[in-house]
Amino acid sequence: MTENKIPLLSPEWIDHRAFRIVEALQKKGFKTYLVGGCVRDLLLGIEPKDFDIATDAHPSDVKRIIPQSYIIGKRFRLVLVKRQEQQFEVATFRRDIREEEKLDEEVPIGDNFWGSPEQDALRRDFTINALFYDPIKNEVIDYANGRQDLKKGCIRIIGNPTERLIEDPIRILRAIRLAHKIRFSIESDLRQAIATTAESLSLSALPRRREEFLKFLRLKEPLLPFLDCHDLGVLKYISPTLDKVILETESRKIFVRYMQNYHDYPLNKEQPVELFAMFVLAVLRSSFFKDHDVPIKAKDILENEQIKVFMKDELGMFNYEQNALAKSLQMQSVLQKTDSFDKKGVRRRLAVLKNEAFQLALAIAERDHSLSCEQSLYWKQQYKTFMPQIFEEQGFKNKKRRKKTRFKKRQTNNLAKTKA
Repeated sequence: MTENKIPLLSPEWIDHRAFRIVEALQKKGFKTYLVGGCVRDLLLGIEPKDFDIATDAHPSDVKRIIPQSYIIGKRFRLVLVKRQEQQFEVATFRRDIREEEKLDEEVPIGDNFWGSPEQDALRRDFTINALFYDPIKNEVIDYANGRQDLKKGCIRIIGNPTERLIEDPIRILRAIRLAHKIRFSIESDLRQAIATTAESLSLSALPRRREEFLKFLRLKEPLLPFLDCHDLGVLKYISPTLDKVILETESRKIFVRYMQNYHDYPLNKEQPVELFAMFVLAVLRSSFFKDHDVPIKAKDILENEQIKVFMKDELGMFNYEQNALAKSLQMQSVLQKTDSFDKKGVRRRLAVLKNEAFQLALAIAERDHSLSCEQSLYWKQQYKTFMPQIFEEQGFKNKKRRKKTRFKKRQTNNLAKTKA
């Protein structure tokens, strides 16, 4: 274990609210540190987006000391601290369960075995994610030689690579994503273990794979982790559809072209439906709908079993996300008919512009080059012109929805009183 003062950490990059949480717990005598990705990023000169906190204070202690904090989880209890729009996770140091405790009925539920900072660090996935930082004393605490791997530019797992990946196969995707996020290499033993344990990913929870896919798509170059998954033999177990696309020369060329331009147009990274839509578009154009002159109908997507399996079972897309994509692709033919739109009355024009699929359809059209620059500008101007009316109608609908909800709530309360 190494413990050093690091003057190069940027104090202005440390969220003052996270600093205050650490400070408050330390003043009450609890060991408390920033931990994980935020420490890694600070040491790499990257401004962190999130700040996680680890402490030897139990969840009840944290809740008592820190205002606006809430204990969440059952199998993994931690405290969520709310500060305006930001949330901070405060977790108690944990350890692995001992053999003699496995048969004990009095042991805590789930993963709630409190431990020391060192035990907590060595339970984490990668060495560079196991670093603790004390912002009060400006000290980095390193139990897993993470600083050394940071200098080498290396992703190394803590412990035996094969055992740790089988223990949690999602670590395979996390390793690949992290390598491309910070442009590090995957250590050779870990890379070999990924190839040999790849099949275990097929048994992992789909919602967790979905989150990793979304994180892939938020990277600056989202194509690269998918290609890496294919090269390591991972992709065939989690997305056979995409694996086949990359395997075939012609479809791979089309897919690569779309994905290389993935972030060339504005994209809301916080909206999964947008991230998935542009990604699925690349797959659809490379395999299912190569002819741009043939209009795509929503049913062509929603009734195609292969596409449904890809979206639902491989990517974990929700039904509303699948429907939004299908409707947006169908709307492409409408967007190409600007002359027809000009001839419509105000009510019918409003119906097109306030259609829930309109914004996504326009974004897809620009990316798919199905509109000229003039047509694209035309639709943006039309939307801007009718924006006050669109917002007014949306506000009216929301107001009616709230009234309806309150009415139903009153009915429920009155029924409950009658029964009582």
